[in-house]
Amino acid sequence: MKKLLELFKKDKKPVKGLLAIEWVVMGYLVITTLLMLFTYTKVYNPGEMLWGRVQIMFMTAALWAVYRMLPCRFTRLCRILAQMALLSWWYPDTYEFNRMFPNLDHVFASWEQGLFGCQPSLLFSQWLSSPVFSELMNLGYWSYYPMIAATALYFFFWRYEQFDRAAFIILTSFFIYYLIYIAVPVAGPQYYYAAVGIDQISHGVFPNVHDWFNTHQECLANPGWHDGLFRRLVTDAHNAGERPTAAFPSSHVGVSTILMLLIWTARNRRLLYLLLPFYVLLCLSTVYIYAHYAIDVLGGWVSALILFFGLKFYYDKTN
Repeated sequence: MKKLLELFKKDKKPVKGLLAIEWVVMGYLVITTLLMLFTYTKVYNPGEMLWGRVQIMFMTAALWAVYRMLPCRFTRLCRILAQMALLSWWYPDTYEFNRMFPNLDHVFASWEQGLFGCQPSLLFSQWLSSPVFSELMNLGYWSYYPMIAATALYFFFWRYEQFDRAAFIILTSFFIYYLIYIAVPVAGPQYYYAAVGIDQISHGVFPNVHDWFNTHQECLANPGWHDGLFRRLVTDAHNAGERPTAAFPSSHVGVSTILMLLIWTARNRRLLYLLLPFYVLLCLSTVYIYAHYAIDVLGGWVSALILFFGLKFYYDKTN
């Protein structure tokens, strides 16, 4: 009850302008809008994309106005959660940009073969195909957004003085990943393997598909146990918003690693140990369900360390 009452406790020093994460959103909006204008004749849905950005600007302004009228923790939380909820809108937006550029999956599949001597994503589900392991993998992948929500709410209710910084690190990491996905068009095994055929992949042949994904979004089915609950949940989420984009580095691995680092630095061992099994399953599942190459996972770990310590240093320095 005390925590709930604190939701409407008036902020002693209300922020007059935009929050740090709102500045990040506006910065990403400006960058991608300028890119859209420079490539207007090549973008497939420029009118819809522009209108979406206008709506986000109005929503941000409206939430700012509500906060100014009632500056409390609840209205501040609404401002932050609204921007985090819009990440699912921004994600397919990366596909609208990167499909204008040559696909690079053949390069990454070749690197994968050279590094591991095989395609781990192709073999992993074949080696461990039992229904129990399949469900564990899909549970791990599905737990991604609950992990984000749990971390954000933990900082809001129990580490409020660190909440803005945690939200800034999480959201800014997402947008940096999105910029990488625009510049590095890699669709991932589920799309690339479907485009060139499993036979060629299993024989170590990785042809350049050029602009195939400009107009094709066919992908391999999730290899997990067909009747599994979490397999169905992951498949439904995939069908609702997945695109042939965002493979390298894995933002699932990167952001979940950042979440674990945030909790670790907050010294909450109980929450850390609670989420650790889901984190391990998530990292493995990205390869298991064909979502990523193994090198995408390595890229996710490296990028997470760089982003976490870099953004933490930047926020502490500027605030």
